Amino acid sequence: MTTTPALQKTQLLIGGAWRDASDQGTYCDANPATGASIADVADATREDVTAAVSAARRAFDTGKWPTMAASRRAKIVYRLAQLIAERSADLALLEVRDNGKTIGTAKGELGAIVDTFEFYAGAATKNYGESLPPPLPTYLAATVREPVGVVGAIVPWNFPLLLASWKVAPALAAGCTIVLKPSSVTPLTAVELGKLALEAGVPEGVLNVVTGATREIGAWLVEHPDVDKIAFTGSTATGKVVAATAARTLKRVTLELGGKSPSVVFDDADVDAAVAGALYGVYYNAGQCCEARTRILVHDRVYDRFVSSFTEKAQRLRLGDPEDPTTQIGAITNADQYDKIKAYCEIGASEGARALFGAAPADVGAAFAAGSFWSPTAFEAEGSHRIAREEIFGPVATFIRFADEAEAIALANASEYGLAASVWCTNIARANRVARAIRCGSVAINTPYAVFPGVPFGGYKQSGYGRELGMETMRLYTETKSVLTYVGEKPMNPFGV
Repeated sequence: MTTTPALQKTQLLIGGAWRDASDQGTYCDANPATGASIADVADATREDVTAAVSAARRAFDTGKWPTMAASRRAKIVYRLAQLIAERSADLALLEVRDNGKTIGTAKGELGAIVDTFEFYAGAATKNYGESLPPPLPTYLAATVREPVGVVGAIVPWNFPLLLASWKVAPALAAGCTIVLKPSSVTPLTAVELGKLALEAGVPEGVLNVVTGATREIGAWLVEHPDVDKIAFTGSTATGKVVAATAARTLKRVTLELGGKSPSVVFDDADVDAAVAGALYGVYYNAGQCCEARTRILVHDRVYDRFVSSFTEKAQRLRLGDPEDPTTQIGAITNADQYDKIKAYCEIGASEGARALFGAAPADVGAAFAAGSFWSPTAFEAEGSHRIAREEIFGPVATFIRFADEAEAIALANASEYGLAASVWCTNIARANRVARAIRCGSVAINTPYAVFPGVPFGGYKQSGYGRELGMETMRLYTETKSVLTYVGEKPMNPFGV
């Protein structure tokens, strides 16, 4: 049973110091499973954002972090990974209470967060330049990788600390300084990350954390001329605004945006495994995942068997107290998202999609009556239906039939998004053929898992650009500098004077 934690008060981290918002403003942060207030959070002003950017700018321009030996930076990033691991139980519980996700999910994420910081600690010493063929015999030519500068990292509410790690870890490893802006509805683990960074030895001003309920905070970061790069995860609509605004000051941008990802189930698939994987792919984190495989495309020959098994198993999933280790689906993180899920279920019914189960609020008991819970839901739909085309960001699956491989590929690609996909097939030649044909950033064959530290993650089409989690991510936090050295025996005198 969830207990109400003591109300905590948070501050902003700016230039290595914790301080209140400049106007002393705060806002209330609540547990989405219970509705109970859990924190009084500092509500940053524009003045505070400017101060955070200035601190990051000073730390980059005059501090030692960008020029520190990569091996030393690596040790500090690795120490941060160790501290996160040591506090993982407390961080997981805090994430549960702030986000509404299950404790099992949160613990799994903490393991991935530690792995991410460890991976980039190693990457810090492997951010290689290149030795180039000399343009003339009397020259040496090489490239070096230098940190891009001040990074504005903007993360959403569905995976607060996990997605912060995807940005903070490579930025630190590359030698950048950072202003981290968490979602207003899930700010607490970002604040804890700031504390642990200082404890690990990250210098003052290198990592700054600004929280707030004011929607313009992200915009202030994106438009600020002293920010060199924006790393953004969020909706496609907001990502377009970020890209357009960043273009005014020619900022580098990484965008990880929305998705409407398919699971493609062929007639030779292991149906039991495909059902189990597709269940996870849709309902993990209550469906609040950009890479959720919510479009389930199933071959005619196995469609009825698959849908029957999926329906039976989905209705056995356990909803309820996110702090109970046996719970499999937790709360919807915020009221706006809950209303959006409800609206899309109504749209599906009005368009003629057939609800197989769910499509209604979940009753998880009186103790959670003030929380936001939605039942696992599935519709039989057509590709033209809005619920089969638009990102819902909730526990809502759509089933669509296909007759052959060509139709399966066409349906999989019939989306403005291109983030992830799963292919279920025992014919490995077909599986890889289809994986190559699907236009998305990650394809998982016979598994729902598509995200691992060290494996690049990102989207095609309207799902964004740039990659996170891989070695190539380091390139997105650095600039290439060419260095030419004259080594001829005679001094150069081009004008002959």
